[in-house]
Amino acid sequence: MSDEDDEDDGPPGVPAGTPFYMTPEGHAAMKAELHQLWHEERPKVTEIVSWAASLGDRSENADYQYGKRRLRQIDGRVRFLRKRLERSEVVDAREQKKRDQVFFGATVTYAREDDTEITVTIVGMDEADANLGRISWVSPVARALLGKRVGDLTKLRTPAGIEEIEVVTIFYPEREA
Repeated sequence: MSDEDDEDDGPPGVPAGTPFYMTPEGHAAMKAELHQLWHEERPKVTEIVSWAASLGDRSENADYQYGKRRLRQIDGRVRFLRKRLERSEVVDAREQKKRDQVFFGATVTYAREDDTEITVTIVGMDEADANLGRISWVSPVARALLGKRVGDLTKLRTPAGIEEIEVVTIFYPEREA
């Protein structure tokens, strides 16, 4: 069973039935991917499979074999996207009223014990990209930061042990006028 089939359990470490929080941008990107797969890529692959099937012997027909495999991949991804979008809850950080605390969508700079500072933005699970400083709201760092204010110290469990980190800045995008 793939990760994509195991969606009924919800995010790891949180109760089943918890929504999948997403930024408006993440939600739009997921909808665009679903549309592209269903309305553009799948029809093209279906056409190729139909053409390849019309040639006769399917057992050694590479176009047919590859096309059928690609259709299964597309259909699996479409199921995943539909389920995810159905259970998603869009949270727009621009609408956050308590801007002095860390919540979903916040960009937070925190200081480690060695005085290095790290800046992260707390986003949905499917939007996380550590290389871009975008961490999932269920990640250990995000969970340690959620609800904290500038100057708060919190403990972060790392592979090397417990580390104390301090919230340095909290930033939310501006509301649209």
